[in-house]
Amino acid sequence: MTVAGSPSPAAGPGFGSARFRTVLLATDLSPASAAATDTAFDLAATFPARLLVVSVIDPGSLRHPGGRFFARVDQVRAERERIATELVARGRSRGVSVDFLVWEGEPGESIVEAAVSERADMIVVGSHGRGAVGRFLIGSVSDHVVRNAPCPVLVVRSGTDKVVGSAANGPAG
Repeated sequence: MTVAGSPSPAAGPGFGSARFRTVLLATDLSPASAAATDTAFDLAATFPARLLVVSVIDPGSLRHPGGRFFARVDQVRAERERIATELVARGRSRGVSVDFLVWEGEPGESIVEAAVSERADMIVVGSHGRGAVGRFLIGSVSDHVVRNAPCPVLVVRSGTDKVVGSAANGPAG
């Protein structure tokens, strides 16, 4: 899918003359990811670029410690698709082309795979700010994405627009 008009060079600091055609927002669609969502919309509107929203359902995270499911994958998918229609409407109101993908699997790996297959030029991902102990015990999706992405990654701390890390791997394509 192409965005109307030709992509313009990035004018922001640290981006040089890079061209961004696709900004991938990796999100669980929770309130904690609102800052990353706002940042991704701002970037897509500024460059102008297509915004690809990727939400990954990790079936293992839908289980109680005893193994019983507290939610089914189809229920989670339906809720995320409902929220996606709101994001598409938000994009239209800002002149941003928005596409939405729901994948199942391990979130970090799935986000990187989506970035490769969709030729993302930048990834925006939120960070829940668990700290070193939390990352050690349960891992960090944003850490995995920063280390393995084929393009620059902007990590936005939840509850703020503060960028807490990035990987300057250069635009994909």
